Amino acid sequence: MIQNTDSRVIALGLARMADALGNSFLIIVLPLYIASGQVSIDALVGGQVLGFVVGEEFLIGLVLSLFGFLNSFGQPFTGRVSDRLGRRKAFVLFGLVLFAIGSVAYPFLSNYWSVVVARGFQGVGAAFSVPATVALVNDYARSDSERGGNFGVFNTFRLIGFGFGPIVAGIVIRFGPYATPLGTLSGFNAAFGIAVLGALVSFALVYALVNDPPSIDAEAGDDLSVRILEGEGPGALDSVFVLGLGTFFMATTIALFAPLEAPIRARLGEGTFLFSVQFAAVVIANVLLQIPIGNASDTYGRRPFLLAGFVILIPSVLAQGYVSTPLTMLASRLLQGVAVALVFAPSLALAGDLARKGRSGTTLSILTMAFSLGIAVGPLASGFLYNVGSLETPFTVGAAAAVLALLLVYTQVRESLSDEPGGPATPTPED
Repeated sequence: MIQNTDSRVIALGLARMADALGNSFLIIVLPLYIASGQVSIDALVGGQVLGFVVGEEFLIGLVLSLFGFLNSFGQPFTGRVSDRLGRRKAFVLFGLVLFAIGSVAYPFLSNYWSVVVARGFQGVGAAFSVPATVALVNDYARSDSERGGNFGVFNTFRLIGFGFGPIVAGIVIRFGPYATPLGTLSGFNAAFGIAVLGALVSFALVYALVNDPPSIDAEAGDDLSVRILEGEGPGALDSVFVLGLGTFFMATTIALFAPLEAPIRARLGEGTFLFSVQFAAVVIANVLLQIPIGNASDTYGRRPFLLAGFVILIPSVLAQGYVSTPLTMLASRLLQGVAVALVFAPSLALAGDLARKGRSGTTLSILTMAFSLGIAVGPLASGFLYNVGSLETPFTVGAAAAVLALLLVYTQVRESLSDEPGGPATPTPED
Protein backbone atom coordinates (compact mmCIF):
# COMPACT_ATOMS: atom_id res chain seq x y z
CA MET A 1 0.00 0.00 0.00
CA ILE A 2 0.98 3.67 -0.30
CA GLN A 3 2.15 3.94 3.33
CA ASN A 4 4.86 1.38 2.61
CA THR A 5 6.07 3.15 -0.53
CA ASP A 6 9.45 4.88 -0.63
CA SER A 7 8.93 8.59 0.16
CA ARG A 8 11.01 9.52 -2.89
CA VAL A 9 8.57 7.64 -5.14
CA ILE A 10 5.69 9.56 -3.55
CA ALA A 11 7.58 12.82 -4.11
CA LEU A 12 8.13 11.92 -7.77
CA GLY A 13 4.45 11.00 -8.10
CA LEU A 14 3.37 14.33 -6.61
CA ALA A 15 5.82 16.15 -8.87
CA ARG A 16 4.44 14.39 -11.94
CA MET A 17 0.90 15.14 -10.75
CA ALA A 18 1.66 18.87 -10.67
CA ASP A 19 3.46 18.69 -14.01
CA ALA A 20 0.71 16.60 -15.65
CA LEU A 21 -1.91 19.04 -14.37
CA GLY A 22 -0.12 21.88 -16.17
CA ASN A 23 0.37 19.89 -19.37
CA SER A 24 -3.24 18.69 -19.53
CA PHE A 25 -4.27 22.34 -19.08
CA LEU A 26 -2.52 23.12 -22.35
CA ILE A 27 -4.18 20.26 -24.21
CA ILE A 28 -7.50 22.03 -23.59
CA VAL A 29 -6.34 25.64 -23.62
CA LEU A 30 -4.07 25.78 -26.69
CA PRO A 31 -6.80 24.81 -29.20
CA LEU A 32 -9.11 27.45 -27.71
CA TYR A 33 -6.30 30.01 -27.64
CA ILE A 34 -5.39 29.47 -31.29
CA ALA A 35 -9.05 29.51 -32.39
CA SER A 36 -9.78 32.68 -30.37
CA GLY A 37 -8.02 34.93 -32.90
CA GLN A 38 -5.21 35.89 -30.52
CA VAL A 39 -2.82 33.84 -32.67
CA SER A 40 -2.61 34.83 -36.33
CA ILE A 41 -3.40 31.86 -38.58
CA ASP A 42 -5.50 33.48 -41.34
CA ALA A 43 -2.60 33.54 -43.79
CA LEU A 44 -2.10 29.78 -43.31
CA VAL A 45 -5.72 28.60 -43.45
CA GLY A 46 -6.77 27.62 -46.96
CA GLY A 47 -3.24 26.92 -48.16
CA GLN A 48 -2.20 23.56 -49.51
CA VAL A 49 0.36 21.02 -48.31
CA LEU A 50 0.91 18.07 -50.66
CA GLY A 51 -2.50 18.70 -52.17
CA PHE A 52 -4.18 18.84 -48.75
CA VAL A 53 -6.11 22.02 -47.90
CA VAL A 54 -4.93 23.36 -44.56
CA GLY A 55 -7.69 24.13 -42.09
CA GLU A 56 -7.77 25.49 -38.56
CA GLU A 57 -8.21 21.97 -37.15
CA PHE A 58 -5.06 20.78 -38.91
CA LEU A 59 -3.02 23.68 -37.52
CA ILE A 60 -4.29 22.99 -34.01
CA GLY A 61 -3.59 19.28 -34.41
CA LEU A 62 -0.05 20.03 -35.54
CA VAL A 63 0.68 22.00 -32.38
CA LEU A 64 -0.71 19.25 -30.14
CA SER A 65 0.95 16.38 -32.00
CA LEU A 66 4.35 18.10 -32.15
CA PHE A 67 4.67 17.79 -28.38
CA GLY A 68 4.00 14.06 -28.52
CA PHE A 69 6.36 13.37 -31.40
CA LEU A 70 9.31 15.34 -29.95
CA ASN A 71 8.66 13.82 -26.54
CA SER A 72 8.48 10.29 -27.98
CA PHE A 73 11.45 10.30 -30.31
CA GLY A 74 13.69 12.17 -27.87
CA GLN A 75 13.23 9.74 -25.00
CA PRO A 76 15.56 6.94 -26.17
CA PHE A 77 18.39 9.49 -26.46
CA THR A 78 17.81 11.17 -23.10
CA GLY A 79 17.17 7.84 -21.37
CA ARG A 80 20.47 6.46 -22.69
CA VAL A 81 22.44 9.57 -21.71
CA SER A 82 20.95 9.60 -18.20
CA ASP A 83 22.11 5.98 -17.86
CA ARG A 84 25.62 6.80 -19.00
CA LEU A 85 25.95 9.82 -16.72
CA GLY A 86 24.16 8.17 -13.81
CA ARG A 87 22.33 11.44 -13.09
CA ARG A 88 18.56 11.28 -13.30
CA LYS A 89 17.62 14.26 -11.13
CA ALA A 90 19.41 16.82 -13.32
CA PHE A 91 17.53 15.56 -16.40
CA VAL A 92 14.19 15.87 -14.63
CA LEU A 93 14.91 19.40 -13.45
CA PHE A 94 16.20 20.55 -16.86
CA GLY A 95 13.10 19.18 -18.57
CA LEU A 96 10.81 21.00 -16.15
CA VAL A 97 12.64 24.26 -16.82
CA LEU A 98 12.09 23.88 -20.58
CA PHE A 99 8.41 23.15 -20.00
CA ALA A 100 8.01 26.23 -17.81
CA ILE A 101 9.73 28.44 -20.41
CA GLY A 102 7.19 27.37 -23.02
CA SER A 103 4.23 28.13 -20.73
CA VAL A 104 5.66 31.55 -19.78
CA ALA A 105 6.06 32.43 -23.47
CA TYR A 106 2.51 31.74 -24.68
CA PRO A 107 0.85 35.00 -23.50
CA PHE A 108 3.44 37.00 -25.45
CA LEU A 109 3.09 35.06 -28.71
CA SER A 110 0.73 36.10 -31.51
CA ASN A 111 2.39 34.33 -34.45
CA TYR A 112 1.39 30.72 -35.11
CA TRP A 113 4.92 29.48 -35.77
CA SER A 114 6.18 30.99 -32.53
CA VAL A 115 3.50 28.97 -30.71
CA VAL A 116 4.77 25.88 -32.54
CA VAL A 117 8.31 26.63 -31.32
CA ALA A 118 7.12 27.08 -27.72
CA ARG A 119 5.24 23.80 -27.81
CA GLY A 120 8.31 22.16 -29.32
CA PHE A 121 10.34 23.42 -26.35
CA GLN A 122 7.90 21.68 -24.07
CA GLY A 123 8.09 18.45 -26.05
CA VAL A 124 11.88 18.43 -25.70
CA GLY A 125 11.49 19.18 -22.00
CA ALA A 126 9.21 16.18 -21.55
CA ALA A 127 11.74 14.03 -23.41
CA PHE A 128 14.31 14.94 -20.74
CA SER A 129 12.09 14.59 -17.67
CA VAL A 130 9.84 11.58 -18.40
CA PRO A 131 12.37 8.71 -18.88
CA ALA A 132 14.59 9.98 -16.07
CA THR A 133 11.60 10.16 -13.72
CA VAL A 134 10.41 6.65 -14.57
CA ALA A 135 13.98 5.34 -14.25
CA LEU A 136 14.20 6.82 -10.74
CA VAL A 137 10.95 5.09 -9.75
CA ASN A 138 12.49 1.83 -10.99
CA ASP A 139 15.86 2.48 -9.31
CA TYR A 140 14.18 3.10 -5.95
CA ALA A 141 12.66 -0.40 -5.89
CA ARG A 142 14.70 -2.38 -3.36
CA SER A 143 13.62 -5.62 -5.04
CA ASP A 144 11.41 -6.87 -7.88
CA SER A 145 8.66 -7.46 -5.31
CA GLU A 146 8.34 -3.67 -4.82
CA ARG A 147 8.54 -2.50 -8.43
CA GLY A 148 4.90 -2.99 -9.41
CA GLY A 149 3.73 -1.17 -6.28
CA ASN A 150 6.10 1.73 -6.97
CA PHE A 151 4.77 2.17 -10.48
CA GLY A 152 1.19 1.82 -9.26
CA VAL A 153 1.64 4.69 -6.78
CA PHE A 154 3.52 6.83 -9.29
CA ASN A 155 0.97 6.33 -12.07
CA THR A 156 -1.92 7.04 -9.71
CA PHE A 157 -0.61 10.49 -8.82
CA ARG A 158 0.30 11.24 -12.44
CA LEU A 159 -3.15 10.27 -13.68
CA ILE A 160 -4.88 12.39 -11.03
CA GLY A 161 -3.09 15.44 -12.43
CA PHE A 162 -3.75 14.49 -16.05
CA GLY A 163 -7.40 13.58 -15.42
CA PHE A 164 -8.47 16.61 -13.43
CA GLY A 165 -6.41 19.15 -15.38
CA PRO A 166 -8.89 19.53 -18.27
CA ILE A 167 -11.81 20.01 -15.86
CA VAL A 168 -9.96 22.74 -13.96
CA ALA A 169 -8.81 24.33 -17.23
CA GLY A 170 -12.39 24.58 -18.46
CA ILE A 171 -13.43 26.28 -15.23
CA VAL A 172 -10.52 28.74 -15.37
CA ILE A 173 -11.32 29.72 -18.97
CA ARG A 174 -15.06 29.91 -18.33
CA PHE A 175 -14.88 32.34 -15.42
CA GLY A 176 -12.11 34.65 -16.72
CA PRO A 177 -11.03 37.43 -16.88
CA TYR A 178 -9.81 38.00 -13.34
CA ALA A 179 -9.02 41.25 -11.55
CA THR A 180 -5.57 41.30 -9.92
CA PRO A 181 -3.52 44.02 -8.19
CA LEU A 182 -1.41 44.21 -11.37
CA GLY A 183 -4.38 44.50 -13.72
CA THR A 184 -6.90 42.28 -15.47
CA LEU A 185 -5.82 38.70 -16.16
CA SER A 186 -7.57 36.90 -19.02
CA GLY A 187 -8.77 33.33 -18.62
CA PHE A 188 -6.11 32.20 -21.09
CA ASN A 189 -3.28 33.92 -19.22
CA ALA A 190 -4.56 32.54 -15.92
CA ALA A 191 -4.46 29.03 -17.41
CA PHE A 192 -0.93 29.55 -18.72
CA GLY A 193 0.06 30.81 -15.28
CA ILE A 194 -1.29 27.65 -13.65
CA ALA A 195 0.71 25.56 -16.12
CA VAL A 196 3.86 27.48 -15.11
CA LEU A 197 2.97 27.01 -11.44
CA GLY A 198 2.60 23.27 -11.96
CA ALA A 199 6.11 23.07 -13.45
CA LEU A 200 7.55 25.17 -10.60
CA VAL A 201 5.88 23.05 -7.91
CA SER A 202 7.19 19.93 -9.61
CA PHE A 203 10.69 21.44 -9.81
CA ALA A 204 10.63 22.31 -6.09
CA LEU A 205 9.49 18.83 -5.06
CA VAL A 206 12.15 17.08 -7.13
CA TYR A 207 14.90 19.49 -6.06
CA ALA A 208 14.10 19.17 -2.35
CA LEU A 209 13.01 15.56 -1.92
CA VAL A 210 14.55 13.45 -4.72
CA ASN A 211 18.12 12.26 -5.03
CA ASP A 212 20.01 10.05 -7.45
CA PRO A 213 20.71 6.52 -6.20
CA PRO A 214 24.22 6.26 -4.66
CA SER A 215 25.47 4.07 -7.49
CA ILE A 216 23.81 3.33 -10.81
CA ASP A 217 26.82 1.62 -12.40
CA ALA A 218 25.65 2.43 -15.90
CA GLU A 219 26.29 -0.14 -18.61
CA ALA A 220 24.69 1.79 -21.47
CA GLY A 221 26.68 1.67 -24.67
CA ASP A 222 26.78 4.10 -27.56
CA ASP A 223 24.25 2.16 -29.64
CA LEU A 224 20.87 3.92 -29.56
CA SER A 225 19.02 1.26 -31.53
CA VAL A 226 16.14 -0.68 -30.01
CA ARG A 227 16.74 -4.41 -29.74
CA ILE A 228 13.98 -6.22 -31.66
CA LEU A 229 15.07 -9.86 -31.64
CA GLU A 230 15.44 -11.87 -28.44
CA GLY A 231 18.77 -13.51 -27.70
CA GLU A 232 17.16 -16.44 -25.86
CA GLY A 233 13.87 -17.47 -24.36
CA PRO A 234 10.51 -18.57 -25.73
CA GLY A 235 9.88 -15.65 -28.07
CA ALA A 236 11.54 -14.60 -31.28
CA LEU A 237 11.08 -10.93 -30.41
CA ASP A 238 12.63 -9.05 -27.51
CA SER A 239 10.20 -8.86 -24.59
CA VAL A 240 10.70 -5.15 -23.93
CA PHE A 241 10.21 -4.35 -27.62
CA VAL A 242 6.92 -6.27 -27.57
CA LEU A 243 5.85 -4.47 -24.39
CA GLY A 244 6.57 -1.23 -26.23
CA LEU A 245 4.39 -2.29 -29.17
CA GLY A 246 1.60 -3.28 -26.80
CA THR A 247 1.88 0.03 -24.96
CA PHE A 248 1.75 1.91 -28.28
CA PHE A 249 -1.42 0.10 -29.39
CA MET A 250 -3.01 0.63 -25.97
CA ALA A 251 -2.21 4.36 -25.92
CA THR A 252 -3.52 4.78 -29.47
CA THR A 253 -6.89 3.32 -28.45
CA ILE A 254 -7.07 5.78 -25.54
CA ALA A 255 -6.59 8.72 -27.93
CA LEU A 256 -9.25 7.65 -30.46
CA PHE A 257 -12.15 9.08 -28.44
CA ALA A 258 -11.51 12.82 -28.02
CA PRO A 259 -11.33 13.91 -31.71
CA LEU A 260 -14.76 12.35 -32.38
CA GLU A 261 -16.68 14.46 -29.87
CA ALA A 262 -19.15 15.90 -32.40
CA PRO A 263 -20.25 12.62 -34.05
CA ILE A 264 -20.32 10.76 -30.72
CA ARG A 265 -22.48 13.41 -29.07
CA ALA A 266 -24.77 13.47 -32.10
CA ARG A 267 -25.25 9.68 -32.05
CA LEU A 268 -25.79 9.47 -28.29
CA GLY A 269 -27.87 12.65 -28.02
CA GLU A 270 -25.77 13.98 -25.16
CA GLY A 271 -24.20 17.26 -24.14
CA THR A 272 -20.65 18.38 -23.40
CA PHE A 273 -20.82 17.41 -19.72
CA LEU A 274 -21.70 13.77 -20.37
CA PHE A 275 -19.01 13.52 -23.02
CA SER A 276 -16.43 14.94 -20.61
CA VAL A 277 -17.46 12.39 -17.96
CA GLN A 278 -17.06 9.59 -20.51
CA PHE A 279 -13.68 10.99 -21.53
CA ALA A 280 -12.53 11.05 -17.90
CA ALA A 281 -13.81 7.54 -17.13
CA VAL A 282 -10.64 5.85 -18.42
CA VAL A 283 -8.51 8.01 -16.14
CA ILE A 284 -10.81 7.51 -13.15
CA ALA A 285 -10.63 3.72 -13.45
CA ASN A 286 -6.84 3.96 -13.69
CA VAL A 287 -6.58 6.13 -10.59
CA LEU A 288 -8.63 3.62 -8.58
CA LEU A 289 -6.83 0.50 -9.78
CA GLN A 290 -3.17 1.34 -10.42
CA ILE A 291 -1.96 0.77 -6.85
CA PRO A 292 -3.78 -2.52 -6.12
CA ILE A 293 -2.88 -3.94 -9.55
CA GLY A 294 0.74 -2.86 -9.22
CA ASN A 295 1.01 -4.49 -5.81
CA ALA A 296 -0.75 -7.65 -7.02
CA SER A 297 1.66 -7.96 -9.96
CA ASP A 298 4.52 -8.01 -7.44
CA THR A 299 2.92 -11.06 -5.82
CA TYR A 300 1.48 -13.00 -8.74
CA GLY A 301 3.72 -11.96 -11.64
CA ARG A 302 3.26 -9.53 -14.51
CA ARG A 303 2.06 -11.64 -17.48
CA PRO A 304 -1.37 -12.64 -16.08
CA PHE A 305 -2.31 -8.98 -15.68
CA LEU A 306 -0.96 -8.01 -19.10
CA LEU A 307 -2.94 -10.76 -20.82
CA ALA A 308 -6.13 -9.96 -18.89
CA GLY A 309 -5.74 -6.29 -19.74
CA PHE A 310 -5.51 -6.85 -23.49
CA VAL A 311 -8.39 -9.36 -23.39
CA ILE A 312 -10.61 -6.70 -21.79
CA LEU A 313 -9.26 -3.92 -24.03
CA ILE A 314 -10.57 -5.58 -27.22
CA PRO A 315 -14.35 -5.48 -26.52
CA SER A 316 -14.18 -2.22 -24.56
CA VAL A 317 -12.67 -0.36 -27.52
CA LEU A 318 -14.86 -2.05 -30.14
CA ALA A 319 -18.05 -1.23 -28.23
CA GLN A 320 -17.37 2.52 -28.36
CA GLY A 321 -18.01 2.54 -32.10
CA TYR A 322 -21.40 0.80 -31.77
CA VAL A 323 -23.09 1.75 -28.48
CA SER A 324 -26.16 3.94 -28.76
CA THR A 325 -26.75 5.34 -25.27
CA PRO A 326 -24.64 7.56 -22.96
CA LEU A 327 -24.74 4.93 -20.18
CA THR A 328 -23.37 2.13 -22.37
CA MET A 329 -20.64 4.45 -23.63
CA LEU A 330 -19.71 5.28 -20.03
CA ALA A 331 -19.59 1.56 -19.21
CA SER A 332 -17.33 0.92 -22.23
CA ARG A 333 -14.97 3.71 -21.22
CA LEU A 334 -14.79 2.48 -17.62
CA LEU A 335 -14.03 -1.02 -18.87
CA GLN A 336 -11.28 0.38 -21.08
CA GLY A 337 -9.86 2.12 -18.02
CA VAL A 338 -9.75 -1.22 -16.19
CA ALA A 339 -7.90 -2.72 -19.16
CA VAL A 340 -5.37 0.11 -19.26
CA ALA A 341 -4.75 -0.23 -15.51
CA LEU A 342 -4.11 -3.96 -15.93
CA VAL A 343 -1.52 -3.28 -18.64
CA PHE A 344 0.24 -0.07 -17.64
CA ALA A 345 1.91 -0.61 -14.25
CA PRO A 346 2.73 -4.30 -14.86
CA SER A 347 4.32 -3.41 -18.23
CA LEU A 348 6.59 -0.83 -16.64
CA ALA A 349 7.41 -3.18 -13.78
CA LEU A 350 8.23 -6.05 -16.15
CA ALA A 351 10.47 -3.81 -18.27
CA GLY A 352 12.19 -2.77 -15.04
CA ASP A 353 12.62 -6.42 -14.10
CA LEU A 354 14.26 -7.09 -17.47
CA ALA A 355 16.52 -4.04 -17.41
CA ARG A 356 20.17 -4.68 -16.63
CA LYS A 357 21.60 -2.74 -13.72
CA GLY A 358 22.14 0.90 -14.62
CA ARG A 359 20.07 0.66 -17.82
CA SER A 360 16.58 1.36 -16.53
CA GLY A 361 16.50 4.76 -18.25
CA THR A 362 17.31 3.19 -21.60
CA THR A 363 14.95 0.25 -21.18
CA LEU A 364 11.95 2.07 -19.71
CA SER A 365 12.23 4.87 -22.27
CA ILE A 366 11.02 2.35 -24.86
CA LEU A 367 7.69 2.09 -23.04
CA THR A 368 7.34 5.79 -22.20
CA MET A 369 8.22 6.63 -25.81
CA ALA A 370 5.64 4.15 -27.07
CA PHE A 371 2.92 5.57 -24.82
CA SER A 372 3.61 9.17 -25.86
CA LEU A 373 3.76 8.17 -29.52
CA GLY A 374 0.43 6.36 -29.25
CA ILE A 375 -1.19 9.41 -27.66
CA ALA A 376 0.19 11.54 -30.53
CA VAL A 377 -0.80 9.13 -33.33
CA GLY A 378 -4.25 8.29 -31.94
CA PRO A 379 -6.01 11.58 -32.76
CA LEU A 380 -4.55 11.67 -36.28
CA ALA A 381 -5.56 8.05 -36.92
CA SER A 382 -9.02 8.63 -35.47
CA GLY A 383 -9.76 11.61 -37.70
CA PHE A 384 -8.40 9.89 -40.81
CA LEU A 385 -10.28 6.61 -40.23
CA TYR A 386 -13.51 8.48 -39.50
CA ASN A 387 -13.19 10.47 -42.73
CA VAL A 388 -12.56 7.39 -44.88
CA GLY A 389 -15.12 5.23 -43.09
CA SER A 390 -17.64 5.88 -40.35
CA LEU A 391 -17.81 6.28 -36.58
CA GLU A 392 -17.37 2.54 -36.21
CA THR A 393 -14.13 2.44 -38.23
CA PRO A 394 -11.59 3.97 -35.75
CA PHE A 395 -12.78 1.78 -32.89
CA THR A 396 -12.87 -1.38 -35.03
CA VAL A 397 -9.28 -0.77 -36.12
CA GLY A 398 -8.34 0.00 -32.51
CA ALA A 399 -9.85 -3.30 -31.34
CA ALA A 400 -7.92 -5.12 -34.07
CA ALA A 401 -4.71 -3.48 -32.79
CA ALA A 402 -5.57 -4.72 -29.28
CA VAL A 403 -5.97 -8.27 -30.67
CA LEU A 404 -2.52 -8.03 -32.25
CA ALA A 405 -1.07 -6.76 -28.96
CA LEU A 406 -2.64 -9.68 -27.08
CA LEU A 407 -1.17 -12.23 -29.51
CA LEU A 408 2.28 -10.64 -29.34
CA VAL A 409 2.34 -10.52 -25.54
CA TYR A 410 1.04 -14.10 -25.24
CA THR A 411 3.60 -15.56 -27.64
CA GLN A 412 6.64 -13.32 -27.23
CA VAL A 413 6.84 -11.85 -23.71
CA ARG A 414 8.60 -13.89 -21.04
CA GLU A 415 8.09 -13.42 -17.33
CA SER A 416 11.36 -12.17 -15.83
CA LEU A 417 10.49 -13.25 -12.32
CA SER A 418 11.52 -16.67 -11.04
CA ASP A 419 9.02 -19.49 -10.63
CA GLU A 420 8.21 -18.19 -7.18
CA PRO A 421 6.00 -15.05 -7.18
CA GLY A 422 8.04 -12.06 -6.25
CA GLY A 423 11.26 -13.97 -6.85
CA PRO A 424 14.48 -12.57 -8.27
CA ALA A 425 14.70 -11.33 -11.82
CA THR A 426 16.03 -13.60 -14.53
CA PRO A 427 19.08 -11.96 -16.09
CA THR A 428 18.62 -10.71 -19.63
CA PRO A 429 21.13 -11.66 -22.30
CA GLU A 430 23.80 -9.23 -23.23
CA ASP A 431 23.36 -7.24 -26.41
